[in-house]
Amino acid sequence: MTLADILSFAFVASLLVMSPGPNGALIAKTVPTSGRAAGFATVAGFVTGFYLHGAMAIFGLSIVLVQSATAFTIVKYLGAAYLCWIGIKALSAAWRGLDTAAPVAPANRRRTLGRAYIEGLLTNALNPKVSMFYLAAFPQFITLGGTTLTASFLLVFIHSMINAVWFGVMVMVMSRLSAVVRGGRFQRWLKGVTGLVFIGFGLKLVKYRPDV
Repeated sequence: MTLADILSFAFVASLLVMSPGPNGALIAKTVPTSGRAAGFATVAGFVTGFYLHGAMAIFGLSIVLVQSATAFTIVKYLGAAYLCWIGIKALSAAWRGLDTAAPVAPANRRRTLGRAYIEGLLTNALNPKVSMFYLAAFPQFITLGGTTLTASFLLVFIHSMINAVWFGVMVMVMSRLSAVVRGGRFQRWLKGVTGLVFIGFGLKLVKYRPDV
């Protein structure tokens, strides 16, 4: 694997990370009400999810998901159901409304960190589109039997670090604006938009078909 291969992979991975998706919506939902630490816990969940998908791709499990219609369908619907569940919860909170005269109090930190991590992990782990990215990208940069396991996981590490930096910056920006975004009126609007975005991604995932 050459330096050019690594840089090319980093460029493609950066485009994927920076494109709009459930990860960004989850960060926008978590940081204003739960704080910066919860935001970074969510990012840690994202990173863990990438290593799971990377390991699946490297050891061939992603190929099984794509070639087995049943396995792929199960994972796809689990992911869609999870995204829709988050969306429905956010819409429900927006519908119930918040006291627009009072700021949102931070959630209990100890509980929030674990919950934020799990939400970040599941958002990535239950998304077969990430598996499809690895399945499509890895053959372009590694050779079966010719690329070491360490070199293969180097690509996963690069992808996860790009993700950590991008969403880490997003967490910092959101936390800097916390005085504004913790307002009750803004929170109700944000939860409504977040709910629609997650449900939209869930429905889009239901219709997703691997192009292989």
